[in-house]
Order: sequence, then structure tokens, then C-alpha cells
Amino acid sequence: MKTVLIAVSAVFLFAGAALAQVPAGAPAGSTGLCKDGSYWSGATKSGACRGHKGVQTWYGAASATAPAATAAPATPAPAATPAPAPAAHAAPTPITHTSAPATTPAPGGGNGQVWVNTASKVYHCPNDRYYGKTKAGSYMTEQAAVAAGNRAAYGKACH
Repeated sequence: MKTVLIAVSAVFLFAGAALAQVPAGAPAGSTGLCKDGSYWSGATKSGACRGHKGVQTWYGAASATAPAATAAPATPAPAATPAPAPAAHAAPTPITHTSAPATTPAPGGGNGQVWVNTASKVYHCPNDRYYGKTKAGSYMTEQAAVAAGNRAAYGKACH
């Protein structure tokens, strides 16, 4: 019986330590840290850090007491001691989702033409969703795009 009591106590003791603490530099509401250093703020792990190499550390659900923090406390709280900043680590950038490309392609293009994104030096084929839709770019032949030092999107040439 004593062994069972010790085992149950250990489970409750370590259950609270299973979720990591959110670092001080993390954006408010962060529930996870992605492997590329960006933060996730979703309620579940499902789909968390998709496109960011997966979840590195999960902090758990956002604090349920966060909305109550807006009410004024009855007595003033003692001043908190600021946590020391990490020495060699830069603060990871939060996840930012870019909007979808424009819905209509830029005028031009045509048979045998690829769209070269001049900002990223990546060219897109006519069947690609970014064909003629990036902010900066121009149409040219695939051969001219390669000769100018551009690379195929997703590593797939148009042919």
C-alpha cells in the first residue's frame, strides 16, 4: 500500500512539470516553440508549427486566468524581479502568416513563359499557383531564367 501511495504521489508531482514554462521573451499566448525558433499560439498541437519544422517545445494551453488579469487587484502586488536575459540566444521571431498571392496573374506570360520572382530568384511554371502572382517578377523563357541564375520552384523544372 505504501508503494502505491508513493507511486501516485510521484505521478502528481511530475504531472505539473510535464509542461514546459513559457519563456519571458515569448509573445503573449504562446503555447509552443517551433523547431525553427518561431512561436505557436494555437490551442492544440494538431497542425502546430506546420511549415516550421515541427514542435520543439510544447508549453500547453494558454493560461485560463489570463482574462481575469485585466481586473484591478484588491491590494498592490509586490514588484517582481526581472528574469535575467539569456546570454547567447536571440529571441525567436513569432510565426507570421503571409496572405495568399493575388487572385489574377500579371498581364503577359503565355506559351513557353515562366514567371520569375525577382525577390527570391525562383521561377514558377504556368501550372503553379504563384505564376504571375508574386509582388515582384517578370515573364521570360525557362532557359533565360536559368541563365540569369534563377532556380525552379520546388526543384521541379517546367519542361
